[in-house]
Amino acid sequence: MDRSRCFSWPSLATPLTRAAPQARAALLLAVPLLLIGAGAFADGVPVSITNNGTEDIVVTVYDTTVRPHEVVMSQRINGFSTVPLTMSPDASGRANISWTAVTVDPNHRRCGHAEQKGLADSSTVNVSAHSACAAT
Repeated sequence: MDRSRCFSWPSLATPLTRAAPQARAALLLAVPLLLIGAGAFADGVPVSITNNGTEDIVVTVYDTTVRPHEVVMSQRINGFSTVPLTMSPDASGRANISWTAVTVDPNHRRCGHAEQKGLADSSTVNVSAHSACAAT
């Protein structure tokens, strides 16, 4: 029995290899551009939040690009530590945030806050709690 007739190998000719050379070139150029374009803003703007002091603080970060503003992080950050975040881009592709911070030590309570606009990719935002807290 001739075994070559029992099994038929699939054709190696794919739609890409059967396409005209110009269509292949256009497709090969378009796919990477589509992947780059889709990934440019799909994941947002990477931003690092850094506690630039020695004391541990609780930091809350708000994304002010979106309405209503969203809390994107509220956590304790140890002294001289960094937390990476991804923020929503605005129309120009930049991030806009505001943050508040309060020291963890209840006997030496200090606060801080700020708003930062136009943050580019891989920006670092230094947060601190060096001011007296407002009376509540």
